[in-house]
Amino acid sequence: MQELEIPHYDPKTLVRSVTVEIDAPTDVVWAVLVDLDSYPAWNPFCVSAVSTLELGDPVHMVLTDYAGGEGTFNNTEFICAVVPERLLSWELVATDESPYAARRDQVIERIDAERCQYYSTDAFLGDHSHDIMRETGDWVKRAFDDTALALKQRCELLYAER
Repeated sequence: MQELEIPHYDPKTLVRSVTVEIDAPTDVVWAVLVDLDSYPAWNPFCVSAVSTLELGDPVHMVLTDYAGGEGTFNNTEFICAVVPERLLSWELVATDESPYAARRDQVIERIDAERCQYYSTDAFLGDHSHDIMRETGDWVKRAFDDTALALKQRCELLYAER
């Protein structure tokens, strides 16, 4: 499996989910990932997402608070890559108000006509990347692993119902 290249990051500040093999074609997985309205039905981490999914547009999310153990918090990032059936990415750009930057890549790789694999990464970027990794890396990993496993379950169920 080939890794995506993400510019301007230290590999020590990359969180990667488990890789799940999904018994469904890439088009099924893609359809689930871009059906933001259905996230509450299956996604344990991102319980709400609103976006056009157009490059540069915001993704307004409500995320489960894995760090605090209960509740949710709001987060807005911006679409930075859309490659149907292959890659969906959004990023948090550093600003004067918040110097934190990151890029989330959700990757789908075809195995054969009826199977694929999925994983996601979060690359913490910029001057504060090591601090962000130290403070959030463990819970982001757990959240992304939970999401990958839930995505597998959702896609396989939908594909079986076809």
